[in-house]
Order: sequence, then C-alpha cells, then structure tokens
Amino acid sequence: MELQLALDLVDIKGAKQVVKEVEAYIDIVEIGTPVVINEGLHAVRAIKEAFPNLQVLADLKIMDAGGYEIMKASEAGADIITVLGATDDSTIKGAVEEARKQGKRILVDMINVKDIETRAAQIDALGVDYICVHTGYDLQAEGRNSFEELQTIKRVVKNAKTAVAGGIKLSTLPEVIKAQPDLVIVGGGITGQDDKQAVAAQMQKLIKGA
Repeated sequence: MELQLALDLVDIKGAKQVVKEVEAYIDIVEIGTPVVINEGLHAVRAIKEAFPNLQVLADLKIMDAGGYEIMKASEAGADIITVLGATDDSTIKGAVEEARKQGKRILVDMINVKDIETRAAQIDALGVDYICVHTGYDLQAEGRNSFEELQTIKRVVKNAKTAVAGGIKLSTLPEVIKAQPDLVIVGGGITGQDDKQAVAAQMQKLIKGA
C-alpha cells in the first residue's frame, strides 16, 4: 500500500515547500488538476527535477486525445497520468498504448461514473495500471466519501491496482485501510494541517503497518 500526496491549491514554489516537508513519508506526489491549469506541465517537470526519488502523478483527467496527452505528460517527467473513466474506451486504449511506449502508468479516475461496478470491470480489461474511486470536492461538501465504492471495485477488479481519493483524513484512514486499496490519495488531510510532517508520518506508519 502506497501513500500519494495530492497538491491542488499551490503554485510551483508552494508545492516544493510542502513536498520538502513530507517527502520522507510519501511515495507519490500528485500535481493536481488546478495546479496543471494554473502552471501547466512545467509544474510536473519542476517537481520531478526537485524530487527525483519520488514518483510524480500528473492529474490531467484526460477525456480525449489520450495518446497525445500521455506523450506530453511523459515528456514533462510524469510517472503516472490520469484518464477519466467516463471517457470512451478508445481514449483509454490510446492512453494505455502510449504509456506502454513511454514506460509510464495510467490511473483511471472514476469520478462521476454512475455504474461503478460495471465500468470498473470494463476498464480493468483495457490494461490500465490503477482504477481509482474518487469523491470530488463538491460531493465531499455534501458529506459523501469513496469508501463504499472502493469495496465495490475491489470485488470486480482483477488486474489493475485499486486507489481511493477524496476527503481522507487521519481519523478516517483506518477505515480506508481495512478495504486494502493499493494506493491511498490524501490532499487536505495533509496539506491543510499545521504540522504536515507529523500527520504524514502517522499516515505512513498506519499504511505501511497494514
């Protein structure tokens, strides 16, 4: 089980400061969609150059032109790139094909997929590396979480690794760990804390202990 830090509300300078605090306790650093929108793929390159020992995920949420966008993210140094599960199979296939050429991995984000169980089984057959259940910011505000959906995809996914994102905090992490995802993605649960290092260390201890 690995821990991914999601960075969404920072610029490149701020991202470096946060990662420097917690780099010893995380496996993957995610350059979130808002950062990519504000800073472009330069942010991916900057973090990869500054922290070469960490894996970097580019949260592009690809919906079209899968092969091309994977190629550009790969050139920027991304190790893992996200594609939306709501897109067409052809986009996912193109993304997977290009990722294989580049030696990169694909994480499919199931945000807003209505029939999680059926779609996860379909996507699993396309050769992606991770399938992630994700409760977005807007639904988190309504009190929703991804834990039930994680149980659902764990039942049907046979090949890909499973991931969970959305509102995970230190207090809810034990519940997440019980479902045994391969990847736990935490944003504000670390970045919003006063002592980021201490929280990340505690999370890593729980995750590695599992």
